[in-house]
Amino acid sequence: MAGGVLEFRTVDGALLRYRIVAIIVSILLVVLFGIGLPLHFAGHHDAVDHIVGVVHGAIFFPIYILLTLDLTRRVRMTPIQLVLTVIAGAVPIGSFYAERKTTQYVRERQATLADVAAGS
Repeated sequence: MAGGVLEFRTVDGALLRYRIVAIIVSILLVVLFGIGLPLHFAGHHDAVDHIVGVVHGAIFFPIYILLTLDLTRRVRMTPIQLVLTVIAGAVPIGSFYAERKTTQYVRERQATLADVAAGS
């Protein structure tokens, strides 16, 4: 970081990685809660529940947490924003909303810091 201003290339890359994984986690949650669990409880079909549950819980959610931590560090989000973003990643429809709000926050922060840097 030069002069206290965020390096836009590194933030843009971190944001892109976060958004991709956040959308994948969101889709997996919708499939798990909308298809897998109803099939599990109504028809005792465990295949979707087990496969999507493992892919979500063991692979993508830990990656989501790491990428959220990385983005938080780069953008200097508050610990409360970090915790809320991670928790929202565990809520089926809330994760779509959290991805949108986090992207909006990062882009607004970039624009503000760019304006400050241009004014200096």
